[in-house]
This record gives sequence, C-alpha cells and structure tokens, in this order.
Amino acid sequence: MAQLLFFGRLGDLAGETERSMGLSEPQAIADLIGIIGQSDDLLGSALAEPRIRYAINGAIVDADALVEDEDELAFLPPVSGG
Repeated sequence: MAQLLFFGRLGDLAGETERSMGLSEPQAIADLIGIIGQSDDLLGSALAEPRIRYAINGAIVDADALVEDEDELAFLPPVSGG
C-alpha cells in the first residue's frame, strides 16, 4: 500500500494526516489526485493547487511522477513563517 501524507491545512481538509491507498500499478500523482477528488472534491481541488508540492520517499517531484504501491507520497502546502 502507498502511504499518502497530508501536511498543514491539507490534513485538516482530509480529516487525517495519513491514508493508505492500494495501487495495482504505478500511478501519476495527478491521477491519484483525480481519484481522491472523485470522493472528496474539496480535498482534490486543494491537492491540485499550483502551490502544492509533492514528495515521493522524501524527494520533491512533479505531478507527473509515478507512485508505486510501497511508496510514501507527501502533499506539501506552502510554508509561511515570521
């Protein structure tokens, strides 16, 4: 199972900070966002925002990167500080 991690406000929208998703074959992040959006439009829209970054197994990647069944995919919102 792939582990999906939701940070910051994305965890609030998801109602959880971590979710498992079984993948029978590698899927592009953009496709996974579409699958999530089918059951949760608000979360799907938030994950697809241009300022959201993605990391597979700790490496920053683009939305067309492939996620495999044992990967960890993190959704990273913009960080602000002060």
